[in-house]
Amino acid sequence: MTGNSTKGGLNLIQQKESGDGCWSCGAMRAAHYCQSCGKVQPPRPVNYFTFFGLPRKLNLDVAALERDFYRLSRKLHPDTSVNATADEQGWSLEQSSHLNDAYRTLKDPVTRTEYLLHLEGAAMEEQSQAATEKARASGQLKKQIVPPELLEEVFELNMQLEELRAAKTLGEVDASLIRDLGQQKQHLESMLSKVDAELRARWSDWDARIEHGATGEAQIAVRDRMVDILNRRNYLRNLVRDVNEALG
Repeated sequence: MTGNSTKGGLNLIQQKESGDGCWSCGAMRAAHYCQSCGKVQPPRPVNYFTFFGLPRKLNLDVAALERDFYRLSRKLHPDTSVNATADEQGWSLEQSSHLNDAYRTLKDPVTRTEYLLHLEGAAMEEQSQAATEKARASGQLKKQIVPPELLEEVFELNMQLEELRAAKTLGEVDASLIRDLGQQKQHLESMLSKVDAELRARWSDWDARIEHGATGEAQIAVRDRMVDILNRRNYLRNLVRDVNEALG
């Protein structure tokens, strides 16, 4: 009896020291909390996919992700640790914050793709409105590459936008110009839909390679293709935004 007890105590110590055991009861912990005593565990530095126990794939079951999010929210929320130590409350806050960030990022297919590409070491062009305004304020040029197939259209669109802005300043808005820009907007939105379909096809290519354990040039080629598509998508999205602002 004493031997078994001693052996059990040693197992608890080994589990705690290895990081796989609960800090409170020594049982084998779940990733974020102990399944035996329910105690929140110290956070580990993991990416958002790993936080939810997911592979780095892009076609996710969003409904299952949402269920896991609410399940973990109930376990990790600081309100469940009101009588806990300061350390436990701090862990709950940190775990809950990471959970919320991970869920917000992974539930949206575009931010999920951007995040995965970031993990894979790919650099995206900065196309956000904040980046545009920052570049204007500093007088610097924002990193932005016009997709070659859009060069002519973008030149004409920018001319129309400048014409509309000038006409609004003078109070002489041309109805035909408004109509033309409305048609341009529909055309851009149609292009955006096609780009989204192209991106979804690349998700399947990526996931298939993950399932088969593919690495190397083939995987890098798919990654870089998604970067190109996302840069083009962001550029089109910003053009639509610019037209909406001008028409607004």
